[in-house]
Amino acid sequence: MSEDMREEVPGWQPEPAADGNVELAADVAVRQLQQQVAEANDRALRAQAELENFRKRSRREMEDERRYAALVLVRDVLNVADNLQRAITVAEQSAHSDSLLAGVKMVAVQLNAYLEQHHCVAIPTVGTLFDPNLHEAIAQEPSREFPTGTVTREARSGYRLYDRVVRPAQVMVSTGPAVEATDAPLPSTPTSSTG
Repeated sequence: MSEDMREEVPGWQPEPAADGNVELAADVAVRQLQQQVAEANDRALRAQAELENFRKRSRREMEDERRYAALVLVRDVLNVADNLQRAITVAEQSAHSDSLLAGVKMVAVQLNAYLEQHHCVAIPTVGTLFDPNLHEAIAQEPSREFPTGTVTREARSGYRLYDRVVRPAQVMVSTGPAVEATDAPLPSTPTSSTG
């Protein structure tokens, strides 16, 4: 180590060797400084990697926030969709409501197209296996048409926004075919009398 470099390192003082060898002490000091520099570089690299991970995580969170920002609006619009569907059902049952029915159906088609444009899609129900992540069972009923655990009817449509459930579909679930009552008496359990 040159004299100039020794003067540039603040607070550097060679440790005097027992035998007075200043060069040996300088070599030890250089190794210590090199180790400290290596440790500082390692800490700097770790801090840089941590910062990059933070940036990636922040970007992902911001994308999720943007992606699902319409969630509250979509929930409110779904109530309108439900009312339109009810109006269609009533109009279909009435004999003198052809023009009303046609108008309401056009609005319903437009609303569904708008929802799909914004990645809000209906959750499949009738004929699918009951999934508690997508469906809300409101009743069970026997069914010859559907096996046990299959959705038989839909009471209210459910929707997803991308991969997130906006609201689950309310459904009826099959318990399988109805068990027919037999005329055979049920086995009786003996009663014990304590006396």
